[in-house]
Amino acid sequence: MKILFVCTGNTCRSPMAAVLMNKIATENDLDIQCDSAGIFASKGDKVSNNAVKAMLEYNVDLSNHTAKPLTEELIKEYDVILTMTEGHKTMISGIIPEKVFTICEYAGYCGDIKDPFGSTLDTYKEVAENIYDCLTEIAEKIYDMTEEKNEN
Repeated sequence: MKILFVCTGNTCRSPMAAVLMNKIATENDLDIQCDSAGIFASKGDKVSNNAVKAMLEYNVDLSNHTAKPLTEELIKEYDVILTMTEGHKTMISGIIPEKVFTICEYAGYCGDIKDPFGSTLDTYKEVAENIYDCLTEIAEKIYDMTEEKNEN
């Protein structure tokens, strides 16, 4: 399964989600490939320093990430598009609505992942924890779907 995480600038939330999900997939032997993009990203922008520091808590190196703008081609390339907010979902769901969800919605939660851009490291860590909580639920969901498919 290919998952694309989407936020605004692709310098905080979506890259954190992609590297965390890739880590969870590797640790749990799930066939998942993740990447990220931003609706208003400027190609090549550097990831936020606080995002890099927050990811170190999860033993993940995000320091080499550079921003990537969201394109229609990218959306078509992925099986599931997970946005950080309902607003992001609304902006892009017109392309292929059946595969666009908020990360919280896909995990079975309500709400959005708040934007930590320009905030303190503690805020980034809180956002990373919220993302991680969603991702563990999503990993379980994908595992269950895989098991069902293997049983049939």
